[in-house]
Amino acid sequence: MRISYEWLNSLVDLPDDPAELVAEFTRTGTEVEAVEKVGADLEHVVTAQVVSKRPHPDSDHMWLCQVDVGQKNVDPDGNPVPLQIVCGAQNFSEGDKIVCALVGAVLPGGVKIKKSKLRGIESCGMNCSERELGLGSDHEGIMILPPDTPVGLDFTDYQGLSDTVIDAEITPNRPDCLSMCGLAVEVSAMLNVDTHIELPRVAHESGPDAHDLVDVTIADPALCGRYTARVVRNVKIGPSPEWLARRVAAAGGRSINNVVDVTNYVMYLTGQPLHAFDLGKLSDRDGRRHIVVRAAQDGEKLVTLDETERTLTSDMCVITDDGLTPVALAGVMGGLNSDIDESTCDVLLESATFSAGHISRTSRSLDLMSEASIRYERQVDGANCANVAQVAAALFEQCCAAEVCPGIVDAYPAPVEPVVIALRTGRVRALAGAAIPNWFMAERLGRLGCAIEKLDVAHYQVTAPTSRPDLTREVDLIEEVVRLWGEGDITATLPAPRNHAGGLTVEQRRLRLIGSTLRACGLSETSTYCFADKDDLGRLNIPETGRGVPVRIINPLVADQSEMRRSLLPGLLRSVSYNVDHDVDNVALYEVGRVFFGREHASQPDEPSYVCGVLAGRRADDAWNQRFDEYDFFDAKGMVEQLLGALRLTKVRFKVAAPEGYPWLQPGRAAEVLAAGESVGWVGNVHPRSLANLGLEVPVVAFELSCAALLRLACDELPYRDVPTLPGVTHDLAIVVDESITYEQLAQRIRSAGGKLLADVRLFDVYRDPVRVGEGKKSMAFSLTYRAADRTLTSEEVERAHEKLVSKVCRSTGGEVRS
Repeated sequence: MRISYEWLNSLVDLPDDPAELVAEFTRTGTEVEAVEKVGADLEHVVTAQVVSKRPHPDSDHMWLCQVDVGQKNVDPDGNPVPLQIVCGAQNFSEGDKIVCALVGAVLPGGVKIKKSKLRGIESCGMNCSERELGLGSDHEGIMILPPDTPVGLDFTDYQGLSDTVIDAEITPNRPDCLSMCGLAVEVSAMLNVDTHIELPRVAHESGPDAHDLVDVTIADPALCGRYTARVVRNVKIGPSPEWLARRVAAAGGRSINNVVDVTNYVMYLTGQPLHAFDLGKLSDRDGRRHIVVRAAQDGEKLVTLDETERTLTSDMCVITDDGLTPVALAGVMGGLNSDIDESTCDVLLESATFSAGHISRTSRSLDLMSEASIRYERQVDGANCANVAQVAAALFEQCCAAEVCPGIVDAYPAPVEPVVIALRTGRVRALAGAAIPNWFMAERLGRLGCAIEKLDVAHYQVTAPTSRPDLTREVDLIEEVVRLWGEGDITATLPAPRNHAGGLTVEQRRLRLIGSTLRACGLSETSTYCFADKDDLGRLNIPETGRGVPVRIINPLVADQSEMRRSLLPGLLRSVSYNVDHDVDNVALYEVGRVFFGREHASQPDEPSYVCGVLAGRRADDAWNQRFDEYDFFDAKGMVEQLLGALRLTKVRFKVAAPEGYPWLQPGRAAEVLAAGESVGWVGNVHPRSLANLGLEVPVVAFELSCAALLRLACDELPYRDVPTLPGVTHDLAIVVDESITYEQLAQRIRSAGGKLLADVRLFDVYRDPVRVGEGKKSMAFSLTYRAADRTLTSEEVERAHEKLVSKVCRSTGGEVRS
């Protein structure tokens, strides 16, 4: 909502500094997105007076003028000195008050005023026409001001063009603040000042009664709660008065003509959308026009004012001519077949309310948003329709020289009744945690338009205004009181304990441990959208097996967020892509969040939580004396091991991930994570093909683990083992095996064969050579440590145990000891 400071100040007293009002808006819950100074493009443009005018010595159509600009041009002693300006206009005389652009001014259209020479004579400014000032199309001569115009004033101040526009984000529950009158009431309550809203009134009514000219029928009250119609005749179409065009522009509209501008102005003023029909374009039956508000028919066509043919559905509401031909798409946009044009003489003025839900669905399904639909979506005050129609009729009378017909046709099947709410003052103070006095509650709620009746010291009966559909319960009134009191003025206090000690649950502690461990590993926590593209899994080649059915969003805000996510990985990969595109090469992120697995014939999806991490680039930024390696599979594997160790999971091992089970991971660089014999997730390099489908050209390593499995298998107790005090004996073993034998398989057989005396197994070398080792073979060298807990081992015991181990391992793997 664009708020003109000048316009709002005419309805309620405002602070001199707009920044004070912005601060109050922010304090009371209205977000301000921007503050714009209007009229800045006419800086260095001032009112002036022609002191002398004589012909240019070297031109037959130019004039050499001395122009008084007051204190805008002075001599060294501070005395005003006229400017010399060469001018080609012919419509002015000595003594005329004019508009002068000084050197340094930049006029609309980018025209820069500089000191120059015209036909050899120096010119220090420019006398301006209306078109050069952006105020009209007249450029035949310069703009002549009234004789009593002061000299040397900034033209924006003189014309009232200088204004501040506050762009505020109005929440959907406050439709009253989508109007200048509603904002005036809000500011009145915020600043505790009186409003002075004076709406125009019809001066004289003449001609036939509106009931003799128009009939209104609402076929479906569920679509239209109220429809009022007024008739104005002999409308003179033309440009709007300057004040009207200026206020429409300040509110974000575009001045078209006086009829359209009046309807837009009243909408901005009151929040009630209006529509003007050309009465002459509606069919005449029995001497009257018959307006029928009904549901559209499936496939029915309507060409709207933007000259686009729309195909309608039965969920939409239309205004029809005698129930047959649609002439407007209710609450969204009028039809081209009844629009106002130069030939319009008589106007049918509509002021109505429509179903918020139907208007919302209509505008979105047709991709047709308008200022009217935005207001109808948030609910328009049906009790005020007739009053607004009166205001619009009065402005038609003033700005369009129209004759207002007496009477107003009003179809109102279900009148809106104000809500009556009981308010307990003690409850207000209890919920607010502040000693808010009764007088403050009554005063500020009264300024919001509520009718207050005091029942006793502790109880009020409050009648909420119909313009505030959000006020339906006692707690809504309490929220308004607290908002105006100021949440920042309420002292923060801890909730009182009720015979129990507070603390985190086991699950909460473990979830925090997951986050702190990953942050200690160098990852940064992030949070991505729960909404996802329906093609996310397909782009990454992630099978849908085990991920339920998609949970689709009925009305997605954007096309690529049409369903709930079923994996955290696509969102994190997009974060990597965003960072890389913005020259952040080293990315290490993790997220703990829910995914959504839909179920057939179930009202709610499963919502398991996962922890997912992505690594791209280098481990750290390179320094002058050190260059860091890029992240690889073992970095991610080490982080997963660190996390599982912090949670004290037992029997952790990594199993080579089968390519057919993990097609989004790079074969040979991926592993399934197992704990206590149960799969808890995966870790590996994301397949280059999957990355390319998301527009990523850098390698990415990732992992994803089930939070449910981690929390279930985590232990609080750490098994204790005595620190070894007896020496161990170390043997190296290099064994040649087939390439297909993995480290995990070989290490598992070594541990099994070593028995109780084998204390540690560590791989320290892998060697391949077709000549020395053999084709399709590899040599894996291990360091084996033997130790007994109760004695020092003898060399004979170690040798027997080692020979037994070597024999069993070679027999089970088909390997041989490398000499």
